[in-house]
Amino acid sequence: MTAAVLQAQDLVKTYGHGQNGFTALHSVNLRIKAGESVAIVGKSGSGKSTLMHLLALLDAPTSGSVTVQGRDAQCLSARELNRVRNTMFGFVFQQFFLTPGQTVLENVVLPLTIAGVGRAERRRRGLAVLERLELAEKAGARATDLSGGQKQRVAIARALVNDPSVIFADEPTGNLDSATGAVVQDILFELHRDQGITVVIVTHDPELAARCDRQVRLRDGVIVDPVPSPVSVVSADQVIAGDPVERAEVPLGVSGGGR
Repeated sequence: MTAAVLQAQDLVKTYGHGQNGFTALHSVNLRIKAGESVAIVGKSGSGKSTLMHLLALLDAPTSGSVTVQGRDAQCLSARELNRVRNTMFGFVFQQFFLTPGQTVLENVVLPLTIAGVGRAERRRRGLAVLERLELAEKAGARATDLSGGQKQRVAIARALVNDPSVIFADEPTGNLDSATGAVVQDILFELHRDQGITVVIVTHDPELAARCDRQVRLRDGVIVDPVPSPVSVVSADQVIAGDPVERAEVPLGVSGGGR
């Protein structure tokens, strides 16, 4: 059996207290294998982003546990948590979160800067990942001078610069047009296929979700029956062309977005 890179056990997350409290997740159990691509889907308010934030150790559960490669996150010190987030995980968000006044290269190497990697090595690794994503010529450009698609590719480059084993992507195509979004999808799934990176995607886009190995549907903070993924894979060209056959294979009932 393939080892679990991430596992949630009886995960509960409640915001607020007493009558003002709101429980976003109710006893969620989820196992994600190394090298798997998983889409977390559901309507707005279903708890998708909350679950991702807990799996990525960006937040702590009210009760239950998250284990990373068999280690309970609650047993990790603050320094160990930061090390796991900075070296094992990569993050891609809908809003890009680039620093406008910095160059593309400076944005990409931020995780290396935080990790204390030397300047020369930061530059070498940053330029290498930009080359991989066909952005090397933009290394000296300011983030404000990039298109939306270029900004998202820079965000992916930043997520890759530490050679992570898991990439978390929260609505990675939400701010992009369909053609650019399809290109970003292809980049993520090429990384998954060619490098064996585990990919966890929160999305309300059924075409993006259908490309994953598995879909996990949340409803009111509870995992409901898993969504079967079609055998066929939707390519960027098919997404751009709007292939009606591929769209017909997307399971019904997958809609909505947000937390």
